[in-house]
Amino acid sequence: MSRTLLLTSVAILCFSANSILCRLALAPDLIDPATFTSVRVVSAAILLSLGVLLKSRHFPRLGRVKPWSVMAVFLYLVFFSFAYTRLGAGTGALVLIAGVQLTMFCVGLVHGERFSVLSWTGFGIAVAGVLYLLLPGATAPDPLGAALMAISGAAWGVFTILARGVGDPEEANAINMLWCVLPTLLVNLAWLGDVHVAPSGLALGIASGAIATGFGYIVWYLALQHLSATHAATVQLSMPAIVALGGVAFLGEPLTTRLLLASAAMLGGIALVMTQRAGGRR
Repeated sequence: MSRTLLLTSVAILCFSANSILCRLALAPDLIDPATFTSVRVVSAAILLSLGVLLKSRHFPRLGRVKPWSVMAVFLYLVFFSFAYTRLGAGTGALVLIAGVQLTMFCVGLVHGERFSVLSWTGFGIAVAGVLYLLLPGATAPDPLGAALMAISGAAWGVFTILARGVGDPEEANAINMLWCVLPTLLVNLAWLGDVHVAPSGLALGIASGAIATGFGYIVWYLALQHLSATHAATVQLSMPAIVALGGVAFLGEPLTTRLLLASAAMLGGIALVMTQRAGGRR
């Protein structure tokens, strides 16, 4: 249990670090979002491929690609970076996780999963929290940035669903990242006029890809061997709080009352849904 706790904690810290690293690179304009995404994808692909090579003594088999999974992770990565040019770290993480969890809830509903009154209550509280966060006002997040991050979260939610039952998660993720390299480079070409890279921005992109993404995925899937799907979804709810604190510590971002109240409503509501679903499966 202590090993699982350690692996889970490290993975969540890695995922949270992606938001901080992205904001550190984009906020002071050290690198453009398209190039940041490309550097992140290439770095992650290299690390994950090396992991597969060391573990299985062969390179990732690209013929085993699942196109919908590649599309989902590509959309998550691209919209994530562009959203963070317009959002604070904590707000972005909250919208991202809201998109992930609410997408998974809706997909479960469409596929015939039954929810109790308590689950619907939790869902309603979570939606109310997100709507409150997005209401117009002095501290409201940028609408376009919030929309981009919501799409990123929805894409990650779809990817998570498609990734269920993967036999070799490390190779599957390496394949996904390798197939994402060309599309992200094409995005770079589309925004060629905006390309700019400072050495520190490049370093932050590499850290995001190789450590927070590549290493984070490996540790996460090691943890998933001992976590139920519900527990895996629930522990991700800690990410917005970690990112918000990181935003205060490393970026000087304020903790607004709106963000705190929206976080409490959204995370509390989704936790209620997850707890009820866990109870229904016993």
